[in-house]
Amino acid sequence: MSLAADQAPYERGGIRTGIVHFGVGGFHRAHQAMYVDRLLAGSGDASGWGICGVGLRPGDAAMRDALVPQAGLYTLTLKAPDGTVETSVLGAIVDYLFAPDDPEAVLERIAHPDTRIVSLTITEGGYNFVKSTGEFDAAADDVAADLRPGAVPTTVFGYVIEGLRRRRDRGVGPLTVMSCDNIAGNGEMARRTFLAFARLADPELADWIEEEVAFPNSMVDRITPATPPGLRAEVLRRTGIDDRWPVVAEPFTQWVLEDSFAAGRPLFEEAGVQVVPDVAPYELMKLRLLNAGHQALCYFGYLLGYRFVHDAAADPDIRKLLRRYMNSEGRPTLRPVPGVDLDAYVETLVERFSNPAIADTVARLCQDSSDRIPAWLVPVIRERLDAGGDVSIAAAIVASWTRYAEGVDEAGHPIDVVDPLAATLTERALRSRTEPLAFVSDPALFADLAERPGFTEPYLAALSSLRRHGARATLAEILA
Repeated sequence: MSLAADQAPYERGGIRTGIVHFGVGGFHRAHQAMYVDRLLAGSGDASGWGICGVGLRPGDAAMRDALVPQAGLYTLTLKAPDGTVETSVLGAIVDYLFAPDDPEAVLERIAHPDTRIVSLTITEGGYNFVKSTGEFDAAADDVAADLRPGAVPTTVFGYVIEGLRRRRDRGVGPLTVMSCDNIAGNGEMARRTFLAFARLADPELADWIEEEVAFPNSMVDRITPATPPGLRAEVLRRTGIDDRWPVVAEPFTQWVLEDSFAAGRPLFEEAGVQVVPDVAPYELMKLRLLNAGHQALCYFGYLLGYRFVHDAAADPDIRKLLRRYMNSEGRPTLRPVPGVDLDAYVETLVERFSNPAIADTVARLCQDSSDRIPAWLVPVIRERLDAGGDVSIAAAIVASWTRYAEGVDEAGHPIDVVDPLAATLTERALRSRTEPLAFVSDPALFADLAERPGFTEPYLAALSSLRRHGARATLAEILA
């Protein structure tokens, strides 16, 4: 049976759109929309917090074609390590707008008095900043086009800032821009980039936004792989529901959210969200243990021949590497994390990585490394060095990235290096065979690490071992 409005898990007729969300993908539907769904299904009155999804890119037409015929409904399948599988229909997305179809409809939805939150999962690249400086890239073609007087918006900046202008001019009042992206200080990143666009477009409006609009920080966590090809048929077979674009995720989920809102918010805490005054300790915990832990696993895992995360995480040497990095090098750089048992958190991470039901790929963890390593691992290395600490495991992880970036595995098979800087990374990795520090000498990626012996000595030792003896022997040596 095709998924349709009459299969909603609760009465949706009285739900109003309170949240406009840019970037409806698997993670949003498994995370933020799931929390809102819990509220809508609960006993309290959350009827003012339905979600209107918005797609901006041509590829988002596929999400429109999946969700609109299903009245925004979709299935979320949770797969636990013990083989337990649970599928449910979620109804928090009550509308979906594909912006190129009707830009005015999106602008009016943002400007509507019922809308009190604009939320975002647009990925790090969607914030349009220059990596080397952290400054907003006003010269980007699409941004420059949106800044022309009278332009029809195409970027998230153009839509949100014009929507806010209409709210101000109509006396509707401000709203909250809530980033749910996996970025350190995501709220501050949103504040900086949206204000930069606004100042270029209308300085007086920018002043109003700076004064009135809230940009809370948040930490988000749930492993949500891309929908595998067989999931639709599997869901149909198990439930009888034909969902055009189902979602699969692990059972674990966490959302830590700064309590800073300009126009009210849902009672997120009733759905399991940790609403706190300061997200930073939780954010560091996640970025430096989970996200950096993924980097510890993926390059060594790939060089060892593993293609699925759970297979790599089941390898005794990889498990030992993960625990050694997290406990000995990642944890010492953290601030106190209220209410979290870090010993238990580390073990939970190792078990989450080992979940065979998710079938997450090692290649996915290896992609976009030039964004990930500088944000997640390099700060750990620098802080450990500043404190006089050992970084032998983190240095070996960087060495494993260097070896991976050469583009050929230990059996001589090509590696598809998926990264915005792929060509540059491969050239530097190969050049480092004759110029040992060539790969790590770019300060935009590695800051001053190439000049710090506490890093370069274990890095070069691990890289030499990887090339001469391979990943297995190198792991045995560094873990001995």
